Amino acid sequence: MLKNSFQDDTVEAGCDEAGRGCLAGPVFAAAVVLPPGFYHPLLNDSKQVPEPDRDELRIFIEQNALSYSVAMVDADEIDQINILQASFKAMHLAVTKLSISPKLLLIDGNRFVKYKRVKHECIIKGDSIYSSIAAASILAKTYRDQYMRNLHSTFPHYCWNTNKGYGTLEHRRAIDAHGFCSHHRKTFQFVSTQIPIEL
Repeated sequence: MLKNSFQDDTVEAGCDEAGRGCLAGPVFAAAVVLPPGFYHPLLNDSKQVPEPDRDELRIFIEQNALSYSVAMVDADEIDQINILQASFKAMHLAVTKLSISPKLLLIDGNRFVKYKRVKHECIIKGDSIYSSIAAASILAKTYRDQYMRNLHSTFPHYCWNTNKGYGTLEHRRAIDAHGFCSHHRKTFQFVSTQIPIEL
């Protein structure tokens, strides 16, 4: 069962990102402040939750969180500052947009760039340990997936409605056939399907 807080009597915001390993599209991040006793039986790390359940959780989180926000950094800026720094920036932007000022940030992962003077704790696999991080994981993932589905209508040959910009075989084949577009991360290593991979 997920934990509701890292430190009692402290306003905490869970933070997580989605889309860090993609070949295309922005990286999204969410920050979520939950009320005491927040619970939903389906809540977990977004990677462990089926898409229909993620969509249900998004609505529940938005209706019941004390505050939540979602932010993104686009592919051009990812290429300029690198994906790690872009992930941190997206988290900072999300925290800035919260209507409640947290006293502690719970960060999924092992690294973070300090946000102003707010204390933070980096927690490996935190999205499977703390409710607020899991909720942030769900929001970041569902907002990003929706964004990529919307892009699919303009760039249907990349199949972003199904691969969401990740380096799947269908996506790499589409890049081989059509080249990159403005939403691809040009600095990411791309392995063409035409180039044999030595095992």
